[in-house]
Amino acid sequence: MGCECVLKFLERNNMPVLTKKKHDHLMYDDECIYILKEGVVKVSMILEDGREFNVTYLKAPDVISLFLNELNQVTIHPLRVRIESEEAGFYCISKEMFEDLVEDNENVKNCIDTYYREKLKKAIYRQQFMTMNSKTGAVCAFIYRLIPLFGKTTSKGILIDLFVTNDDIAGFCGISTRNSVNRILRGLRDEKVIQIVNNKILIKNVDYLKQYA
Repeated sequence: MGCECVLKFLERNNMPVLTKKKHDHLMYDDECIYILKEGVVKVSMILEDGREFNVTYLKAPDVISLFLNELNQVTIHPLRVRIESEEAGFYCISKEMFEDLVEDNENVKNCIDTYYREKLKKAIYRQQFMTMNSKTGAVCAFIYRLIPLFGKTTSKGILIDLFVTNDDIAGFCGISTRNSVNRILRGLRDEKVIQIVNNKILIKNVDYLKQYA
């Protein structure tokens, strides 16, 4: 991933690491740049009626602040960053230092360009499956999209190695209630598309999910 070169630069310069525990929220400062060194976070926005709309998972390494800046260009809703892994580590540097790093290092500049292209492509893809699919299709596409991020191949299928709640799935797929998600997941289990193992999703039939992605 493009952000790795930014991470390597910070490691070489022995920058301090900010550590957060699972379900902590990152209280970020607009004057700083936050780089996710290790772990997984969920980015969401709080709508006017108080509901939480999930935007994406970000997995280390990732320059979180760049993604938040992108979102702030298209929404007025407050953004929230919550830790989803057992622990997450962040580098926090001033915007001035980050801008100097980008200006003086051609590799880092290319990394940033790559980052924006990748995020734009993923945003278009997510909007596509949200608008083109039924609720079941949106859930299937969402689960399929978790494979490159958290999928682990096992003898019984592909394990999504992250605890994802039904509320989270509802928030990502634009579904109003977790009960609707329960029914969809139950249907996928009955069809032997997925199985729930230790509160994690085990994909048994990737091709079924792929048709919606």
